[in-house]
Amino acid sequence: MTGKYNFKKLIAFFKMFFWIFILGAFIPHYLFAENTDSKSNPQIKSLIQNGSCIAASGNQIIFSYEDDKKLVPASIWKITTSLAALNTLGGNYRFKTEFYFDTDNNLYIKGFGDPFLVSEEIDLIFKTLKDKGLSEVNNIYLDSTAFNISSAPNGVSHSLNPYDVTNSALAVNFNTVNFTVDNDGTVSSAEKQTPTLAIMKDLGKGFKKGRHRINISNSPENVLRHTGELFRAIQHRNNISGDGIVLNKKTPEELKPLYIHHSSKNLSEVIEAMMLYSNNYTANQIYLTMGAHEYEYPATWEKSKKALRKYIDENFPGYSGSIEFDEGSGISRNNRITASAMIEILNRFKPYAALLPFEDNMHIKSGTLRGVYSYAGYFLRDGCYDSFVIILNQNRNNRDKVLKSLKKMYNTTSE
Repeated sequence: MTGKYNFKKLIAFFKMFFWIFILGAFIPHYLFAENTDSKSNPQIKSLIQNGSCIAASGNQIIFSYEDDKKLVPASIWKITTSLAALNTLGGNYRFKTEFYFDTDNNLYIKGFGDPFLVSEEIDLIFKTLKDKGLSEVNNIYLDSTAFNISSAPNGVSHSLNPYDVTNSALAVNFNTVNFTVDNDGTVSSAEKQTPTLAIMKDLGKGFKKGRHRINISNSPENVLRHTGELFRAIQHRNNISGDGIVLNKKTPEELKPLYIHHSSKNLSEVIEAMMLYSNNYTANQIYLTMGAHEYEYPATWEKSKKALRKYIDENFPGYSGSIEFDEGSGISRNNRITASAMIEILNRFKPYAALLPFEDNMHIKSGTLRGVYSYAGYFLRDGCYDSFVIILNQNRNNRDKVLKSLKKMYNTTSE
């Protein structure tokens, strides 16, 4: 009887251990947090009229306030887009651009959304084409059929501001023109790598002295002209002869590419630069490419939304209802997320934390729209990355004060 009794006790012990393990593994860690009620920090509560925040130390939430409230995240949404892209495309993914020639030495350029198709890259392209025996380029035909997007995302305005740039399968220098105006009104390129183009002189008329970068994407004619002029100018700079018209034209199916150029930057490097400058154009180029990768070209907003929704539902099933979106950069006010969902995304983003800007011993991304002020990132201590989120949808921008309070709490929390 004693042996049986001891055996039963042993079985009961292992059953208890098993259930403790299961509960510990699958119940969200924030359920085990200490008292995180706003009463424990009235200062933070006084700073938030309409918003939320949450912060962790190790596996424990040290403070949260209104963390299940869906709010507009602004540019911290780029972290979600980037995480999905890194997990589906891979950090070493490189955007491509294809180059074709016909028997009349006409050049067809087919774009696939490379956000860093900039002057330096075009110079490398022509050097490679020259090495392949190219000596003449006549007409230049631009093929942007890899993207089928008829409208800009919600939140993009028709302004000259670079943050309002719309997307394209084939555009150069972020769909912007960068020029300087001298005392006498002379317009020239503001970058040594970019030749002074005729379009700069035309668009720069009437601008005051100084440096200007303007969005040209609202005019398809200017996008065509800018792309064609830049390719032509760099062609001539590389001593490749020829001239002709520039037109939008689909690449004939019978042509085979002479050269497929892969960007000098891989996806991780593109994301790091995008986060630093909070570039909406780049974020949505990534978003559109992710959709095309999942559901084939041409890329559309609908395919990309479907692809990101699939990623969220599969990887964050408990938070599907806490996340709403219609584009990838955070410029849309239709994007919504809770702080509790955002911190789970940050926890999954930790292997890529160094892609976020670094300041004051934090990796941190900010987000700003009118009446929207957010932060998301990581406190650093002893090699550990501890996540925090602040989302304010209010007139008063108190995010720095909230961050200061959260950081003080974090620094005084024992291991």
